[in-house]
Amino acid sequence: MKIKCLALISACAIVGAAFAQNTSDLTADHKTAGDVLTYGMGYNNQRYSALTQINKDNVGKLSATWAYSLNNPQSHESQPIVHDGMMYITTHDSTAALDPLTGKQLWKNMIEYKRDVFAMACCGLLNRGVAIYNGKVYRGTLDSHIIAYDAKTGKEVWKTKVADYKLGHAITSAPLVANGVLLTGIAGGEYGTRGFVDGYDLNTGKKLWRFYTTAYGDEKGADTWPGETALRGGAPTWITGAYDPELDLVYWGTGNGGPWNAEFRKGDNLYIASVIAIRPKTGELVWHYQFSPNDLYDYDATEVGMLVDMKVKGKDTKALVQANRNGFFYVLDRTNGKLIAANPYVKVNWADKIDMATGRPVESALTKSVRAGGAEEIFPSVLGGKNWTPMAWNPANNLAYANTLNMSWPYELAKPEYKQGEWYLGMNFKGVTMPKNEPHGYLRAIDPMTGKDKWSKPWPGQPSMAGTLVTAGGLVFTGAATGEIMAVDADSGKTLWEFQSGSGIIGLPVTWEHKGQQYVSIVSGGGGVWALLGDARMADTPAGGTLWTFSVK
Repeated sequence: MKIKCLALISACAIVGAAFAQNTSDLTADHKTAGDVLTYGMGYNNQRYSALTQINKDNVGKLSATWAYSLNNPQSHESQPIVHDGMMYITTHDSTAALDPLTGKQLWKNMIEYKRDVFAMACCGLLNRGVAIYNGKVYRGTLDSHIIAYDAKTGKEVWKTKVADYKLGHAITSAPLVANGVLLTGIAGGEYGTRGFVDGYDLNTGKKLWRFYTTAYGDEKGADTWPGETALRGGAPTWITGAYDPELDLVYWGTGNGGPWNAEFRKGDNLYIASVIAIRPKTGELVWHYQFSPNDLYDYDATEVGMLVDMKVKGKDTKALVQANRNGFFYVLDRTNGKLIAANPYVKVNWADKIDMATGRPVESALTKSVRAGGAEEIFPSVLGGKNWTPMAWNPANNLAYANTLNMSWPYELAKPEYKQGEWYLGMNFKGVTMPKNEPHGYLRAIDPMTGKDKWSKPWPGQPSMAGTLVTAGGLVFTGAATGEIMAVDADSGKTLWEFQSGSGIIGLPVTWEHKGQQYVSIVSGGGGVWALLGDARMADTPAGGTLWTFSVK
């Protein structure tokens, strides 16, 4: 018996050692084919894979290896995480660990919510995934908690309250582990909340720091808000940031101001509609860049973009590139936040250009009319030139691959009225306008320095809100609102393979390798913000909830 116990202890030690995973592993995530350890498939958020086994020549033979039912008809925007023979996937109320080769469920934990939580969720009941570190997985909840689970067993290790959901706060994003700290953002910008980014102790859940994304009191930038408006000023942080370990900077995007009617909060309103660069150990702000000062149109900058190393005028440059919801494609120097390029990548009429000397938009006559009380048709719409779903970067050709939108919206200001638990807008919301005789969205290969397309692929019918993945095999993986998971030629945009998943795709594809076999995984299950618009075509797309995995046999 003693020998058996010793053997068991030894075996457990081996398993524990195999599962151990640290900052070095996270830093190398984009270079390791067998793992997907971070949201973004690397700290840089490039969503690029060097795998080539699945390529242009054989992708037509791609077939489903397994499918796992999430048993949930809600919105599905989660990205799988893969490590040490386990895959982790989330819904708004569950966290599951699977065998990535078979789809067999290894453990599953459910979250019980009070009924009123669902009434407070802005844009669908959803979650975007977990973070993983040293034997634990971490996730956020709709009632604004962070939970840590034992990665092998699913046992809850700790749970921490982040904010009060009754005020409109929620956590839908995957946390980020950077320099030994767990970071999370917060949703709720439509409810008159005050945004922030938090840092937590990985082992205990103790809050280490908070950086508010609306400046108030003695905080730098407080003079950009009139009176007490910053306390209900929005600037939510509901998409996971990026991290540069060499610079030790975390980059996090911020969202719209509250209320949407910017005339009630005159000033730049730092740090709404911005990217902030902060120290993960302390939350110290190092620099910021504001894309849309005094944002009027809900042009969130929450999807922080990608960290890329590229040549600019022959000089090696550490850049941050972002296709902003405001319709301009930005290139920033990520060491200091200086503007390098800003050009429209979709139709834009709210601003004439970005002033390269100041970095500020030059507002058009239409926006001046709206500020004066007029009603105007504004491009892009409230959904943006691109919504929250991330794009992918191909280092072989320095192109960004993104699903973009071609819509406008009729905008007219109204008097805002704050009521706890209700949207705080101050405008006459009339939905969006679909252009006639034009596609409503495109999959694009975009030059970040010019905003121009190398190619564009129109979406017939409903535009896509899915994320993208690019591989060294010359493929871009994405999905359609009508349910097709597809691979297109990265050089031409030609569709090379597609698979009908049975529900709309708003999830994020990933690829990984095991014993020389390459796999592609993505969640199917429509919904999200697009469903809130009441588009009748959504009725033709069934509710879903399936995690699919594919390979070439």
